[in-house]
Amino acid sequence: MANNAQDEFDAQLLALLREDSRKPVSELAATLGVSRALVYAGIARLEQGGTIAGYTVRLGVARERRMIRAHVMLNLFPKLTQATFEQLAAMPELTALHAIAGQFDMIAMVEADSPERLNDLIDRIGMIEGVERTTSSIILATRLQR
Repeated sequence: MANNAQDEFDAQLLALLREDSRKPVSELAATLGVSRALVYAGIARLEQGGTIAGYTVRLGVARERRMIRAHVMLNLFPKLTQATFEQLAAMPELTALHAIAGQFDMIAMVEADSPERLNDLIDRIGMIEGVERTTSSIILATRLQR
């Protein structure tokens, strides 16, 4: 397979795996119009090359509907950044933490099962010693997620 064709194949395969990584190889092959052997080889190549690092659980719509999610933008005190990161990482309600450039230093993605628990979580984050200031945005609807 030429590099451009391989890159396109890899992109299509990754898109299908991101939708459902448990989809049978035979289905992937049929969708892509290639042999199962080519799909197996493509997955192995992507895993060996580090493009695919692992597989995970994607939560269902029923759980998503129960959860209230927010982005919490954080300004940190520079000398306490590592200690702050460690405290944030220990919070099970935190689903992602991104270091960013711009007005804020980090964005924490958080979720809770009620407005009260979300409020408590945001308060706990604000009370961490290395956190100077927080600004939160509640997610009302997810229009696209890949």
